[in-house]
Amino acid sequence: KSGLDPGGAWHAWGMACLKAGNLGSAREKFNRCLKPPMDLNQLNHGSRLVQDVVQYLESTVKPILIADDDYFATLRELEATLRTRSLSLEMMCEGKIQHNSYYQECLFYLHSYGTNLAIISFYMRHDCMREALLHLLNKESPSEVFIEGIFIPSYESGKLHMLENLLETIDPGLESWGVYLIAACKYLQRKNYYHILYELQQFMKDHVRAAMTCIRFFTHGAKSYTELGGKQTWLLKIKDHLKVYLQEVSRSSGRKKMAFTFRKKMSAADVSRHINTVDLQMEVTKFLHRCESSGTSQMTGSSLPTLFGNNNMKMDVACKVMLEGKNIEEGFGIAFRVLQDFQLEATEVYSKVAKQLVKQQKYDEIRQLLKCVSESGVAAKNDGDNIILNCLNEFKNIPAEDLDNLIQDMDSDENKIQAYVMCNKLRSAYLVSVRQEKSRAVQLVQHVRQLAENSGDDVVKAICTQWL
Repeated sequence: KSGLDPGGAWHAWGMACLKAGNLGSAREKFNRCLKPPMDLNQLNHGSRLVQDVVQYLESTVKPILIADDDYFATLRELEATLRTRSLSLEMMCEGKIQHNSYYQECLFYLHSYGTNLAIISFYMRHDCMREALLHLLNKESPSEVFIEGIFIPSYESGKLHMLENLLETIDPGLESWGVYLIAACKYLQRKNYYHILYELQQFMKDHVRAAMTCIRFFTHGAKSYTELGGKQTWLLKIKDHLKVYLQEVSRSSGRKKMAFTFRKKMSAADVSRHINTVDLQMEVTKFLHRCESSGTSQMTGSSLPTLFGNNNMKMDVACKVMLEGKNIEEGFGIAFRVLQDFQLEATEVYSKVAKQLVKQQKYDEIRQLLKCVSESGVAAKNDGDNIILNCLNEFKNIPAEDLDNLIQDMDSDENKIQAYVMCNKLRSAYLVSVRQEKSRAVQLVQHVRQLAENSGDDVVKAICTQWL
């Protein structure tokens, strides 16, 4: 009459029936106030009213259903209370919980009015993981429901191996679980749970992704190559994963192409390239570890370069290897292989090394570098000259004798003239210019005279004018 919502009254009446043990009556009352959710896959446990019903049923003792004969009702209730245990205790008895009337009643309410997540969570609470997984598959629930309802509770309660065994039992090829497993991997990566991620990837036989996780274990947090020296087992694991992947690819190439659809794929050529990278990184690690241990290491940077980074980082590795040995020659072989294997800009790397050597005042080492470059067999004609020209920006810091020696080491007279001009050694530039073929010499001397005039060097200007 007052127009109030009767839902609350029906719910209270239903709860009273439950508490009295009259399950049939309770169903009828709840049917008038509970409604199924609009979206069964929403990431919650359904309405509060349904949760209250299930919570009560889970916490109560198992009754014997009250018969119509009221005389025996109280006796039976008393007997039931004395004779039975709570639902949570009964679940331990080898799956007998399935035969518990209150367990079945919970499932009735959950299937009628609950979300898929609520049903799955109920199964998981009562150690019915298999039922949870089958429900997930049958309803084709999204991966978020798997993660919230099954995966997180499994690893948090230390039951990840149990979950993996069940996944394999239900589908030995794991194909029907592919979407869920990839989603679990992404979740673990977001959370930075890399050890669980690695374990899961090994279970999935996703060898390429497992190798990528090993790279992270090897590089992450290391501040020196001494530290990386102690983490070399990860490099061996990367190689193992990639080799197993190659074997599986070659075995399955004759079979259907459907195999391994959710596992990361990579061409055999790429895998071989990555194995070579790992081998080279092992060599680099051993070499730099030895340099750091013997105290010849001088470079300190904010980040530690490895061959698993981008091209700039690989170039940093090549520089580091050349600069940290006893001399340039010691590390040049490994550095040269890095440059060749990754087709890096060699002249740029050599120039960076030369500039570092200028800062360290190791001018003889620059000449050693030029010797190594020319003997490498792949240097272009002007590579050595360009290396010297690139480090002459620092010429003010180079002693005159060392500067002269470096410029004298250049192959091309044109480059020598350019170098002398850069260093304001106009007299030396003039002396090289006049040795050139007559018409070219005239152009060069005119240029030197102009520079002398601009800089106020009357002596060189006079010499140039006299020669011209």
